Amino acid sequence: MNIPNWYENKLIKEYGEEIKNEILDGYASKRVMSFRVNTLKSSSIEIETEMKKNNINILKNPLIANSYYFEENEEIFRQIKNSEIYNEGKIYFQSFSSMLPPIVLEARAGEDILDMTAAPGGKTTQIAALTNNMANITATEMNTARFERMKYNIEKQGANVYCLKQDSRQLSDFMKFDKILLDAPCSGSGTLNEYTDFDKIFTEHLINRINNTQDKLLEKAIKISKKDSIIVYSTCSILKEENEEILQKYIDSKMIEILPIEFKEDNMLKTLPTKTKETLCVKPNKFYEGFFVAKLRKI
Repeated sequence: MNIPNWYENKLIKEYGEEIKNEILDGYASKRVMSFRVNTLKSSSIEIETEMKKNNINILKNPLIANSYYFEENEEIFRQIKNSEIYNEGKIYFQSFSSMLPPIVLEARAGEDILDMTAAPGGKTTQIAALTNNMANITATEMNTARFERMKYNIEKQGANVYCLKQDSRQLSDFMKFDKILLDAPCSGSGTLNEYTDFDKIFTEHLINRINNTQDKLLEKAIKISKKDSIIVYSTCSILKEENEEILQKYIDSKMIEILPIEFKEDNMLKTLPTKTKETLCVKPNKFYEGFFVAKLRKI
């Protein structure tokens, strides 16, 4: 991979030479294709049976219930996307990393849940499935095209969700939620690969510009969450300035505290060091994109 010097130096500064090399190896890895079973419409048994009938070899992710993967294969991918189980919304293609925040959120039936910046709706529909459609879920998205895509996915998955086309930063402070998922817009530094355009897409300017958006979204999430409620903050970035440093201001001002996340490393999930040990920063490899997750409690 042709990583620009400014970014390679940034990784060395944050993680050191050895871990920087491991991250670059992760970027260069051919990532598996992954999906989860939509338990609102199907079951793992049904999906496994259907895949076996069509001679498609899939493997379970032992850490995430009802999730599977296969080695990157465009022919198999097309075969699945043309199948009834896909067209009926019984499965949803989603990276393993992005399946982690809804699990950490631990939504429960009857709770008022907000998914900020929710498009394309993968995490939203996962929350609906985890609560068996018994939570009161609101999903917001400000971009028209992304909003329509989110609505399509939610309807296809059979999820009961109130979709709101609005900038989450402009939500009324009178709204109150039991739990909030903020998968914040970010640089995407955890998802880089050989096709990344380092001149136009992933730039220093992007990282500097996105910080303000992340901060304002978190500030709003804290305002509209109930006392003692849970906020899960996540990004597909491995840079501390988009993750731990965004949280620190609100920790220092005693507005939130960080709760421990229980995920442990296994043969597939590897982590990067964080200053705040309770947070989770996933190291990019062939199974997982680089990803950050923090579980917060409003004080």
